[in-house]
This record gives sequence, C-alpha cells and structure tokens, in this order.
Amino acid sequence: MNGIYLDHAATTPVHPEVARVYAELLTSTFGNASSIHGTGRAARKLLDDSRATVAGLIGARPEEMIFTGGGTESDNFAIFGTAEARSDEGRHIITTGIEHHAVLNACKRLEKRGFEVTWLPVDREGRVSPDDVKDALREDTILVTIMAANNEVGTIQPIREIGEILKGHSATFHTDAVQAFGEIPVDVKEFGVDLLSASAHKINGPKGIGFLYQRNGTKIVPPTSGGEQERKRRAGTENVPGIAAFAKAAEIAQESLAERRERHEAFKQIMTGILKETGTAFSVNADRAETLPNILNLSFPGTDIESLLVNLDLAGIHVSSGSACTAGSIDPSHVLVAMHGESAEELRNSVRFSFGYGLSEEDIRSAAEKTAAVVRRLAGQ
Repeated sequence: MNGIYLDHAATTPVHPEVARVYAELLTSTFGNASSIHGTGRAARKLLDDSRATVAGLIGARPEEMIFTGGGTESDNFAIFGTAEARSDEGRHIITTGIEHHAVLNACKRLEKRGFEVTWLPVDREGRVSPDDVKDALREDTILVTIMAANNEVGTIQPIREIGEILKGHSATFHTDAVQAFGEIPVDVKEFGVDLLSASAHKINGPKGIGFLYQRNGTKIVPPTSGGEQERKRRAGTENVPGIAAFAKAAEIAQESLAERRERHEAFKQIMTGILKETGTAFSVNADRAETLPNILNLSFPGTDIESLLVNLDLAGIHVSSGSACTAGSIDPSHVLVAMHGESAEELRNSVRFSFGYGLSEEDIRSAAEKTAAVVRRLAGQ
C-alpha cells in the first residue's frame, strides 16, 4: 500500500496471524456446524471454542454470545429486538446525539413507528452526563442505548456510572462497543449492560463478523426467521472460519492492550508535538476528555475539510473527517455539531487521525510533517 494509513477507526488491516487462521479454516473446517456428522461436529467444536474465547474476554458466559454479520447488525438487533420484545411495557427510548448511525437511524425509524426517543446532549468534550440519563428515565422507558466510546473523537462514555443508575430501573441497557472493544478493557459485568455490540474488522479481524452480547434473561426478539442457529436467536448458517478468526483477533487485541495503548498515546504526542514545532495552527477536539488511545481528532483553522482531505490524500496521508459510514456526505459531523453547535468552525475543518497495527514512529513523524505542510499551505500560514 502506498501512503500512510491513519484511518484505523474506519477499518483495520487483517493481522497476519488472523489471516492464517481464516485462510486455513476456509478449506480445512468447512462443515455446517448444525450437521451431526463428523465434518459438522468439527465445525461445531470450533464454533463453541471461539464463542467461549470471546465470551471470556468480556466477562460473559458462552451462551450469552450471539455471532452476527457485524456491528451494524448487532446494534440493529439490540434496538429493534428490544423494542419489539418490550413494546407492551413502554415505548420510550433514551440515547445520545453522538451515536453511530447504526444506532441513530435505528432509533429514528422507531420514532416513525410511534416510539418516543429522548436525545441526550453531550458537553464540549463529547461526554454524556449520567445525571441527564437519570433525569430522562421514566416508568415507560424500555431501552437506554449509549455508546461505550465515540468513533469520531474517541470520547469514552461513563458507562459504568450509567449502569449503576439503571440497576434501579427495568430499562434494558445497550452499549455500542464497536469502537471500544479491543482498545480499552470491556467487561459486561463492570459496565452493567444487558446488551453489547462489537465487530471484528475494527480489531484486525475480517469484515462481516460481529457479536451481540445478550445477558441471560434479557428479552429480545430475533431479527430474522429461519433455522435454529445461535440458540434460535439468529437464523442462518454460521460463518465458522470468520468467527474463529474473530476470536483470534480478539485474543491478540486483549494480549497487546497495554502495549498498544502506550504506543498510540506516544503517537498522539509525536503528531501534536510536530504540529506545534512547525507553527501549525490546530486544536484537539475532546482535548480534556478521556479518549480512546488510537483516535486523535484535530481542527485546523483556516482550512476546508474537502480540500484538506484531498490534499492529504495526494500527500499520501489516508485519513477521514469522521465516520466511514458517511463517506461522500457533505453534511457536517453530527458528533461535532452535538459538541460545538451548528455554526462552529470545527465542523468545517476537523480531521480524524486513527492509529493501529503496522504503524511506526517514523510513519507518524512523516505523516505529521506532511500534514503540517499541507495545512500551512492551505491556511496561508
């Protein structure tokens, strides 16, 4: 690949060890895990072992794990499944204005179906207040869905505090942990959640595989009808090679968590340090918040996001202005709107740099120097 890839929050390269597992299993363990013959039983064992591995990494039980086709499916499963299962108990949902579109658009669709959604604000650091969650709760609240960490600016949300608040309420608590899983410790018991979503391609695993944690006893209606796979909760033949590759990627991510955090925090310091040394004007979005170590969202005064992204790409710096799901959109980031307001300059000049596997300090220094040159030229500095 030519250039320096700094868009790991959008997707990640598959780790070589994960790729080896995936490639080998495509031909060696191709059986249907629902078949009772030897080939099927081999696939079933691999599926069960992978389920136990991933469950153990988040403090869950194997039977509480549902493998899905990715983070969006997991989020939709949690939201629509809860709404359908609990609509006779209430029709009120609580979420925030900075969620991933897999959550935002699911909640908007439920609004059209007659559900009432409370959209909580965030502060200038992109953090939701647990007190706002508490104040928004009603007797008919059936679902609270708040992301564990934001995918655009990296702000880590107070999930544990919100979980404590919800212990005294009957609402189902879901968190979208797609960006957080593999970057910070994720434990479903410590979080106090009933449902949790994650995806393989964010942690150097293959695309098209995710999971939804469903705490035992949590009511949810399956999104599809068909066979009895995943304990009758998600019909369709399981992608056993993909699931095993996901488990391998999750193991690697967990084992290297502390080392990667240190390395990525150092990358942030190198990048911002070089920008300062070169006299490049910038500010950090969510500068005072606790953020994911691999996400750095910068605002460059005097620049325009479209020309900035094009010129960075031409310079070999591969970054984005926010969620990859909004690629091609000229609309401002809904996350930055929630943080800064609809007329803020940050909406027009903010770039997300996100770090991951395969990057070196030399890459980051080079990227920072090239970014500084591009920004200074565009801003006339």
